[in-house]
Amino acid sequence: MSDVALDRPSYLPAAISDRGPTLVTGLGLILGFIAIWYLVDLRQASLFAIGGGLGAALYHGAFGFTGGWRRMVVEKRGRGMRAQMLMIGVTAIAMMPLIAAGNLGGQPLVGALAPVGVSVIVGATMFGLGMQLGGGCGSGTLFTVGGGSARMLVTLAFFIVGAVLGTAHLPFWLEAPSLGVIDARVQFGLPAAIGLTIIALSLVAIVTAVIEKRAHGNLEPEPAPKRPGWSWLLYGPWPLVGAGLVLAILNIATLLVAGHPWSITYGFGLWGAKIADAVGIPVATWEFWTWPAQAQALNSSVLTDNTSVMDFGIILGAGLAAALAGKFAPKAKLPLGSLIAAAVGGILMGYGARLSFGCNIGALFSGIASGSLHGWLWFVCAFVGSFIGIWARPLFGLDGFAKK
Repeated sequence: MSDVALDRPSYLPAAISDRGPTLVTGLGLILGFIAIWYLVDLRQASLFAIGGGLGAALYHGAFGFTGGWRRMVVEKRGRGMRAQMLMIGVTAIAMMPLIAAGNLGGQPLVGALAPVGVSVIVGATMFGLGMQLGGGCGSGTLFTVGGGSARMLVTLAFFIVGAVLGTAHLPFWLEAPSLGVIDARVQFGLPAAIGLTIIALSLVAIVTAVIEKRAHGNLEPEPAPKRPGWSWLLYGPWPLVGAGLVLAILNIATLLVAGHPWSITYGFGLWGAKIADAVGIPVATWEFWTWPAQAQALNSSVLTDNTSVMDFGIILGAGLAAALAGKFAPKAKLPLGSLIAAAVGGILMGYGARLSFGCNIGALFSGIASGSLHGWLWFVCAFVGSFIGIWARPLFGLDGFAKK
């Protein structure tokens, strides 16, 4: 009997959902969808719903770039980074041909393309440093806020501040040396661009595997589901690979519905600019906000902005996932060092994301999947900045190169 018992899977205790937060977030998603459909259109409401799905996948998979990169550097465990590479590769295989087609069913499709230059180098390095101090990347900040993290709410507030400051200075940074947009599809042709992207992503995954095997003698396996049957789909946790594949599918869906890939941080700058404008700061006179698209966004409802409605959906989707799992647990007590790190990290991420044309989602994930070389430059520079941030974390009372 003991041998049989040892063979049985070890499951988590049954999830006891948080009824109040479940009701609030669930109603928020339903009423938000209806309101956006009524006030804007069904397309915009669909993006809100896609955001909800992204939030649930991010939360249930605990799918953040910050922790995955820190585990690779500190513990020499690369499972998180390999899941990220797989996610980007799957997306690239579908996304590049769609972008090359130019439209689908009358919907224009454009990629996340941006210049390769000094602004990306500086901004991505700042972002990588900031995400280790702030405790989350662009997507990580949103889904942890949805899960009830008070510390990440501080990070998000200062993320918004940094993003607004970035809009004030972006015209200056655009004058810095740049090679312009380098699109792999244009440079090498579509088949070669896809092939080279997959090869490069595979090489990153292989490097993480080699480092991990040398350090531990084996590769960390993907844990089996921790709940019986299919209940883990509703209550989590999800395997990293599974969560990554869901994120890939939803990014492709974003391209088809919005006409562009998933992005996050533009919404932060817009929210901050609207708040600043409301309190009398003349952001409308800043050069960035005089550009036609930005001026229109500043003078329109935030619900008409694709990125913003998806961000709102991510927060609510993550909140619903946390509540269903019985893990919605706001904590207000924050040590001073941690609070300062959250503020500094948020400002660095907001400012850096604006300079580098996006965060780990808009620049790295969507950029590489679109065939834009700036996504690869962002990846390298942000990883360097992340390494510096890991070194600096103990200065704020956080774990750094010392394992937990």
